Amino acid sequence: MLLTLVVVYLLVTIAIGLYAAKRVKNTTDFAIAGRHLPLFMIVTTTFATWFGSETVLGIPAKFIESGLNGVIEDPFGAGTCLILVGLFFAGKLYRMTLLTISDYYRERYGRGVEVACSLIIMLSYLGWVSAQVTALGLVFNVLSAGAISIPAGMVIGVVSILAYTLFGGMWSVAVTDFIQMIILVAGLAVIATFAGNMAGGADKVVAFALSKDLFRFWPEPNWHDMVFFFAAAITMMLGSIPQQDVFQRVMSANSVKAASRGPVIGGVAYILFAFVPMFLVASALLIMPEQTAALLKEDPQKVLPTLVLEKMPFVMQVFFFGALLSAIKSTASATLLAPSVTFTENIWRQFRPAGTDRQNLMTMRITVLVFSAAVLAYAIRMQGTPIYELVSGAYQVPLVGAFVPLVCGLYWRRATTQGALASIVLGIGTWLLFLAMPWGGEFPAQLAGVLASFAGMVAGSLAPQWVADTRTPHRMLAV
Repeated sequence: MLLTLVVVYLLVTIAIGLYAAKRVKNTTDFAIAGRHLPLFMIVTTTFATWFGSETVLGIPAKFIESGLNGVIEDPFGAGTCLILVGLFFAGKLYRMTLLTISDYYRERYGRGVEVACSLIIMLSYLGWVSAQVTALGLVFNVLSAGAISIPAGMVIGVVSILAYTLFGGMWSVAVTDFIQMIILVAGLAVIATFAGNMAGGADKVVAFALSKDLFRFWPEPNWHDMVFFFAAAITMMLGSIPQQDVFQRVMSANSVKAASRGPVIGGVAYILFAFVPMFLVASALLIMPEQTAALLKEDPQKVLPTLVLEKMPFVMQVFFFGALLSAIKSTASATLLAPSVTFTENIWRQFRPAGTDRQNLMTMRITVLVFSAAVLAYAIRMQGTPIYELVSGAYQVPLVGAFVPLVCGLYWRRATTQGALASIVLGIGTWLLFLAMPWGGEFPAQLAGVLASFAGMVAGSLAPQWVADTRTPHRMLAV
């Protein structure tokens, strides 16, 4: 019965998404909803995109293992990223009326930097989307009591998302995100209240978490722990900023005010509501201590689904899996769309610059299909990797390769094309070197990479210029 309701829910979201797809007439509609979304929809689509499988399944598993100190990347770093975007990036980028974040790199630094940063951004989505696909496979596997294998569940989930994202693009994503956020927030709130009562009251759950030192946030006061804590914090905090999915939400707004305020409100809401799954997993330790302890050793991501399926009535199961699917689908649809739009606009058009808008729209849809197949294959290949690790690892690439050229291009007038290229090469090269060498155990690779990226930008921009500065003159006021 529960599996049937889940299938019905998937069909309803597909129908809503296809209805929204009627608004898509051109590439601007497909990529950024024609810049027509009001503030409340920017808030909901931002929140829903960030609140994915890692928030419901990955963060609780990490929290129960390491406390708040272990989840500094997400939700704290991830939510702070949205706040920073709204405060320091959204207004400047919105006024430039671009279609993708990579368009900015072209206007500021030229084609070479545009292509390099586009590849970096596209590569980073593999891990994030794979985490959502993995979670979909897990949901169908659990609901069917193992009758549907995890890989088969992944296929079903990807097809259900493709059914509307392929045709409706950002319009379908934004409308379904709005519906899914309502279901997500309401469902998890009801479940948390019920779980708290089962555990003897919310105060007992909080007291239990305190007794286990789960609210410890700061690392031990030694160099190693502090530097790795800082590196973890900036991974998603800064690495998520030069991302197409964030940029799409900014550019989809119907005003500068909505573009700037939407991510800030969405980021604050995300950090606060991410505590609900953490509360649920702490409740599980009180409600079913032995079973939870066993699951934490076997697969911590199954704690919440098991709690709901075995200890709660049917109506609570409907609430939970409705909320979980809403979280996964909203994130997966956005992260399938973003790299596909980037590829079409910033890679493919290098080879077909004279293509019509209709041809570009068709290319975007084909790319969504191809990227979905690639992500599905990658997710099946990476099966068994924790969802939290898939997501956090994905953001190291744009952090060391794309963040510095973006922030320096916006806030340092002396930044040049040569500096941007040096930043990308040094940032990624240093990061890979630290990952490959024993040094990575003493100093975090992503922090070494971003420091090298800053050094490359400064040195390359101030040194004699061997690379032509290809900045577009009429864009410089916006910069």
